[in-house]
Amino acid sequence: MTASDRPEKLARVHAVARTRGALGVRLRSAASLAWLFDGARVTVPFAGPAVLCAELGVDGSVVVHAPANEADRLREEELTGDVEVRPFPWPEPFPPLSPGYLDEGDVDAEMRAARAVLLPVERARYAALGADVASAVTDVLRAARPDRTERSVAAELAGRLVAAGAEPVVLLVAGEARAGVPHPLPTDATLGRRAMAVVGARRHGLVVNLTRWVADDPRDVPGEAALREVEADAYAATVPGRIISEVLGDIARSYERHGFGVGAWLRHHQGGPTGYLGRDPKATPATMDRVASGQAFAWNPWAPGLKLEDTMIVRAGGVEVLTVDPRWPTIDVRGIPRPRTLAFSEEET
Repeated sequence: MTASDRPEKLARVHAVARTRGALGVRLRSAASLAWLFDGARVTVPFAGPAVLCAELGVDGSVVVHAPANEADRLREEELTGDVEVRPFPWPEPFPPLSPGYLDEGDVDAEMRAARAVLLPVERARYAALGADVASAVTDVLRAARPDRTERSVAAELAGRLVAAGAEPVVLLVAGEARAGVPHPLPTDATLGRRAMAVVGARRHGLVVNLTRWVADDPRDVPGEAALREVEADAYAATVPGRIISEVLGDIARSYERHGFGVGAWLRHHQGGPTGYLGRDPKATPATMDRVASGQAFAWNPWAPGLKLEDTMIVRAGGVEVLTVDPRWPTIDVRGIPRPRTLAFSEEET
């Protein structure tokens, strides 16, 4: 049988319901459904809405409502364990919420907290995904050359991710001429002397994010070492129990302290918690969620022509970076190996 953390997840949802005096909760977001059902593929378009909902009763019942054209596939390929699937005609809307149940939209913050602390099976899947995605990016960028187009590199990255059983949820590539674009969707521009690839990939419902650079000259460009210090400050500030808006405030001040100027953090979002969403949620000054030990984060400090990003797990004594390939060149930053720029001509040793 497929390994599962579901009993603990059900207990967390039941606790949400009982705290609100409810008989259960209806989950309908892709993030919560993939989380509950052990990484099941609950959407058809990669970024589309879930094609099912699930009512979880405090009595232990688990009832899935799905349109009839999806029900058999879900039963046979995605939903493991003791789950009752109730089909309904596909032209009709989802059935009304059962009396006494809460809709997930009423408990968004509670469900984010329920998803936040990763359990043993999730952590193992996440670590494997991080290693696989980092390896795929290394392979593609080692083979890249300055005359390749952004689109051709993105296409190769997408193929590698799908072959690894993952879904690409973010694919950005910036050649030399577009290095200052905050979100460089690929174009027919060539990579030139320096290029960036940004990848978000989902497998078993979990999303990893990373950014890597490749160049003719892999030495640091102006500001790169300073941005690594901003990232190190972000890692150091992400301490269990802290409010995420407070962590973001520390990051904002770090930009100024390291020479990027007042308000530099506003030029690009800074990332935040991750897991079953690329950002769960994106950190803003209004984010009141607290950092939890065992929670995943992907901070992405940015300045024009510079960007850093990896997926890591918060621990009581520091962080564990998941998106690691030992073949990629690194530099030590406060005891953590951080990626440097890869040379176009560098060969595997």
